[in-house]
Order: sequence, then C-alpha cells, then structure tokens
Amino acid sequence: MTSSPSAEPRSADGRPASFPIGRSCPFAPPDAYAAMREEAPLTKVAIPGGKEAWLVTRHADVRTALASPAASSDARHPAFPALGDGEQAVAADLRPFIRMDPPDHTRVRRMLVGEFTVKRVRAMRPAIEEICAEQVDHLLSRPAPADLVGDYANRVSTTVICRLLGVPTADLEFFRRVTTITGGRSSTAEQVGAALADLFALLDRLIDDKAADPQDDLISRLVTGPLARGEITRSSLLSQIGITLNAGHETSRNMIPLAALTLLRHPDQLDLLRADPGLWPAAVDELLRLLSVADVIPLRVATEDIELDGATIPAGDGFIALLAAADHDPRAFADPGELDITRSERHHVAFGYGVHQCVGQNLGRLELEVALRTLFDRVPTLRPAVPVEELPLRSASAIFGLEEVPVRW
Repeated sequence: MTSSPSAEPRSADGRPASFPIGRSCPFAPPDAYAAMREEAPLTKVAIPGGKEAWLVTRHADVRTALASPAASSDARHPAFPALGDGEQAVAADLRPFIRMDPPDHTRVRRMLVGEFTVKRVRAMRPAIEEICAEQVDHLLSRPAPADLVGDYANRVSTTVICRLLGVPTADLEFFRRVTTITGGRSSTAEQVGAALADLFALLDRLIDDKAADPQDDLISRLVTGPLARGEITRSSLLSQIGITLNAGHETSRNMIPLAALTLLRHPDQLDLLRADPGLWPAAVDELLRLLSVADVIPLRVATEDIELDGATIPAGDGFIALLAAADHDPRAFADPGELDITRSERHHVAFGYGVHQCVGQNLGRLELEVALRTLFDRVPTLRPAVPVEELPLRSASAIFGLEEVPVRW
C-alpha cells in the first residue's frame, strides 16, 4: 500500500472516523494507531462536540508539532480539540497554565518550576519512601485479594502531591472523587464546575491559613511570594494549585498499578531489577514510554500552518499529538511494543514535548521508582488475583489506567 502523508478516513455516514479510540489492551496503544502512523500519519477525525481535529502519530512529527510556536494550548480558541463535554468550557474559564500560551504560560510556569528541580525532588526521596512504606503496610493489612489501585496507588499518589502542596490528606476519597469527575470525558461542564467548586473552597481556606502561618510547602511559598507581590491573582492561584494537584495525583495513580502489572507480566525484567537495583531509573523511563498513559493530553490549535514531514496542519485547525503512537513508532524505537529496561533510546515523549513538557516529570519519575521498588521489595510474592482480560479499563478518563487491580501475595 502506498503511504499517504494525510488522510480523512470516513465512517459509514461519510464523516471522518470517530476519536478517541479506546485501548483493547492495557499495555499497548489502540491497534488503529499503528495503521494511521504507517498509512496516514496526519489523520483527520471527528471528536466529541461535533468538531474535527487532526491526529499526529509519528514520533518526529509529534516533536515538531509540539515544539512549534504556532501550536497554541489556549482553550479559548473555537477549534480547541477538547475530548470531554465540559473540558473546554472549564479550561477557558479557569485558564490552568497547561491551557495557556506564552507569555502567560511562561510567567505561571516559572512560579512552579523551581519546586520540581532535580535537586529539590531528590531531597523528597526520604519522605516518599516513608509514604510508600506506610501504604504497603496498609495494603498488607487488607484481606486478599486487595486492590493495588485503591489500597496502594491512589493513597501513595494523593499523599505525595498533598504533602508537596501542603494540603491535608484527611479525606483521600474527596480528592479521588474530584479528580475522577474533572478528568472524566463524560463529565458535563456543570459536574466539573461543581467538583472544582468543592476543591477550590478547600484551597481558598488553605490560602488564608498559609498566609497567616506559612509552612514548608508549595502553597505557602506561592502565597507568601507571587500572590503577596501581586504577580498572580487569587483566582488564578487557585486554578494553578488545582491543576497541579489533579495532574500530580492522576498520572501516578494510574501509572503505579499499570507499571507493577507490566513488570509482573515480564518476570525476566523484574529479575534484572532485583539483581541490579541501579537499573530502576532506566526501567521507569521504559515503563513510561511503553504505557504512555497521558496519550491524549497534548491538545493544540495551529495558529499558522505547521509543516510536518510531507504533510501540513492547516492554520486554524485543532490537532492532538498522540504520545502513545509516537512512543511506539518503530522509526524511533527498536521493537517498540517490547518492554526492555536496558533500552538505550531515552527520547520518549510520555511527558510531552516543547514548552509544555510536564513541569513535574522529575517528581513523577521518582515517585514511580520508589512506589514500585518498595512494593516489590516488601511483597516479593505479589501476583494478580484475576486474569488481565477481566480488569476494567479506565478509558473514559484523560489519563489512561485501570479501575482496579486485585492482587494476592
């Protein structure tokens, strides 16, 4: 078959094929990604809300598109390719920094980036190790089969991000409910707005508390720094704290159990890690590449034509850079469907690319490493309690994952 640089595959009613496409296997992107990447690496699809958008699928094209100054993240643009009913309206109203363009994005990101440097994150390792040890204790206290998601990953991810921010962790289910609604593609604007109102009410009270009695946490530093100096409004600060809390929780909550299950399915790779713990950082990057759970987070609008390899995203059109398609591109990675923790290629885009590359990626890597190491060191007989085929997929969320993972030991 002759390869075409761009295409508009049609469904039975003559419209472009529908997107998003659900995964049939938790450990790999949808099969359709490979077909698009080989036959039409720039593909037009129909997305929720009656809009159309382009999918960018090849690794080199994804990096080119996301690095382009013409790639706008501003959710206020009419062509913004939102995949959830309430996503665009809420993002356009609240303007989290991931849905801003420079210079606004640059200004807000600068307030946060210092909290996530390699040095500052490295200093968090003892605290993260303590949290993971505590949550393994909780997991082991549960009757088997226990749920690796609810009884471990959700508790680890929520506790870590809340401790970083300085948010009380008394009600883990509250944060889980809020992030489920705000990250769900089927949530309406009203449902998302109500969940965020509950979250912002808690954070608003917390800002007052931190102003009166600052502590050693991110919110205290933002309140006594940029907010006190008038560099950010209170409403914008609430939005930026909210997105940091949501993103920090959701990504780790989904990656930890999925990565653990992946290693259990590859005992040879797990044996390598047990024999040489120095391989853990490389293993984390390989798991991030293989699973690419934030696949559809990079939603953009082309403000000018963006030239790719033999194809063009037209000015004014929305596009989605598919991270999982890029991270499984055989042009960039040998045997991309295989887990290989000794892989030499380290240029995956699981954290995005360009100016919007995930600000918390250093923390994400460390948290995943410590959570997995602690789990497998403390529970060497860990094993799935049900066949993988029976695990419920979390497909209606902006971040892919599993609803539950029953395990025994």
